Amino acid sequence: MLEVYIDAASAGNPGPSGIGIFLKGEGLHEKISEYIGETNNHIAEFTALVRGLEEAAKTGTSLVSMRSDSKIVVASVEKAYVKNEEFKPYLERALQLIEQFDLFFIKWIPDKENKAADALARAAIQKKRQSPK
Repeated sequence: MLEVYIDAASAGNPGPSGIGIFLKGEGLHEKISEYIGETNNHIAEFTALVRGLEEAAKTGTSLVSMRSDSKIVVASVEKAYVKNEEFKPYLERALQLIEQFDLFFIKWIPDKENKAADALARAAIQKKRQSPK
C-alpha cells in the first residue's frame, strides 16, 4: 500500500502558495515541494490533492491511502461533490485519477500528523521568496 500525505500553504489568502506531497510505502520514500503561484488556500489544497494522485498513479500501485488535514478536500472526495464551482475542475480530475486504483482511501488527519507534507508546502513558498526574480 502506498501512503500519500498532502498539504498546502498560502502566505495570505490569496497569496504565494505551495504544495507538499510525501509518498511512502512499496519501497518508495519521496518528497515533493512545489510553488504553485498566487492562489487561495482551498485551491492550493485541491491542487495538492490532484498532484498527489498524479504522483501515486505514476508508481503503478493499485492501493492508495491518502491523508490530508483539509476537511473540505476529504469531504469533497468522499461525497464526490463540491458546491463551490471554483473547486469542481480539481475534484473532477481527482475522481478520474482515483478510478485508476483498485482501492483508494482518503482520511482526514490533524495538522500534527501531517508535519512532513506541511513542511514541504511551506518550503516551496520560502524557496520562491528566496529565488531571484
